[in-house]
Amino acid sequence: MTDEKLDLSRLQPVLPSPLQPAEDERFARHGVTLLLKRDDLIHPDLPGNKWRKLALNLRAAAGRTVLTFGGAYSNHLRATAAAGRLLGFPTVGVVRGDELAGRPLNASLARCAADGMRLHFVDRATYRAKASTDVLEGLLSLFGECVVIPEGGSNALAAQGCTELGRELLGRTGTVAVACGTGGTLAGLAAGLGHGQRALGIPVLRGGFLGAAVRDLQREAFGAPTGQWSLDERFHFGGYARTTPELHAFADDFEDRHGLPVERLYVAKLLYGLTVLAGEGAFAPGSTVTAVVTGRP
Repeated sequence: MTDEKLDLSRLQPVLPSPLQPAEDERFARHGVTLLLKRDDLIHPDLPGNKWRKLALNLRAAAGRTVLTFGGAYSNHLRATAAAGRLLGFPTVGVVRGDELAGRPLNASLARCAADGMRLHFVDRATYRAKASTDVLEGLLSLFGECVVIPEGGSNALAAQGCTELGRELLGRTGTVAVACGTGGTLAGLAAGLGHGQRALGIPVLRGGFLGAAVRDLQREAFGAPTGQWSLDERFHFGGYARTTPELHAFADDFEDRHGLPVERLYVAKLLYGLTVLAGEGAFAPGSTVTAVVTGRP
């Protein structure tokens, strides 16, 4: 692969991503300004935190085959497959759920396949052990030399890539909030923010494991836990990919108020959580809160 093909700038990402005001009386009545950091507009095929987490990983891969992991509706798998098509490198997606192997591909996995990704389905026990030496060696023996990127793309390079998100917001806001799956975006965001700014993570999974994961990522990426950050774990709505009628009603209303298409599994939970927190007085009057829109429906 040529150096030209490794130049991600030729994909013309929109950076820095737009920062837009969102006039909303649910925040204004408490003296709080809400801004939307539109990372969903960075690139049509690699939107939001997918671009920020993958960019350094893809440069490090230098055109070699990339093997990574995800569920049947994984945004990360779709973004990796799209990057492979656009930049001309092979991709392998290890998909959770061997029962899917004999079924027609859903729209998400069909898009991955159309973009050239080789899909490999594994049972759920194997998937849980995906970071183990035995599983990784088995995959590499099957697919040959590959650069392995973890589920969700969250590793040290991803966290380092996400520091740019924080730098783009220096001096623009007090609190930056982001929905969290594997923690890579929050780890980098917090490291990129400046003095007096803080990052707030809204986990979309249950389990209470994310704080340790973010600290581990920061140690790997930066040598130590870095920046001011915290988690509020009340807004997962039952766990990953779980929603409720209340959440859908909130997202529909937010779309009507602001003309923003609201992705339900991450962004809706983030915006709902911030609205509740504003009502609880969690943000000081006169402060500015920024919600990072990490994806689109």
